[in-house]
Amino acid sequence: MKLQALSGGLTLLTAIAFWYRPFDDQRAVRRGEVSTCSVAATHDFCDAVSSLSTALRNPLLRVDRTSILPPRDTPGAVDPSITQANIATTICRPGYARSARPAFAVTEPIKRRLMDAQHPGESFADYELDHLIPISLGGAPLDLRDLWLQPRRGQANAADKNALAYVLWRLVCERRVPLRTAQQAIRRDWTTAYDTYATPENLARHHFRHRQEERD
Repeated sequence: MKLQALSGGLTLLTAIAFWYRPFDDQRAVRRGEVSTCSVAATHDFCDAVSSLSTALRNPLLRVDRTSILPPRDTPGAVDPSITQANIATTICRPGYARSARPAFAVTEPIKRRLMDAQHPGESFADYELDHLIPISLGGAPLDLRDLWLQPRRGQANAADKNALAYVLWRLVCERRVPLRTAQQAIRRDWTTAYDTYATPENLARHHFRHRQEERD
């Protein structure tokens, strides 16, 4: 009985594989072209494979991203004195972010106030007071519209956003991405910006390490 069931299962799998097997004309893709699922018989199957591939490549893919984005009253804010024209002498100058970052004595009361309002009773160590638009990308150091509590644990956490901030800082200072483009990408949805810019190739290329001076 078990042997018959196993045989039947193998037969079914073989039939499915044959059904979705691309025909010869589907396999003939010219060099330099990207193969697409243009044939109706294989469209659903290819979509499923494509979705799985995206999920495997994308560490921040979530069903509901609203739970990992800042609240609506944190739209982000920039320092108007920092522009594309002066990035070489401001944000791209070594040590700029460290010198512009407010002292702990200034930010600690802000974090405490936000913790009491949003996460009463929870550990301070589980959250980072984050600049939505990083100081290293021209974020306003003490504008409350740019400050929010970001979890240090779980998926799409503070460490992931720090990685994105560092990669974007490098890309902006190498003039590969305009400053305003980087700011808007993080302001709009930092997880989408992560998917776009914090690729494994970019992280490896820039030798990202979570050093304190690169946190925001």
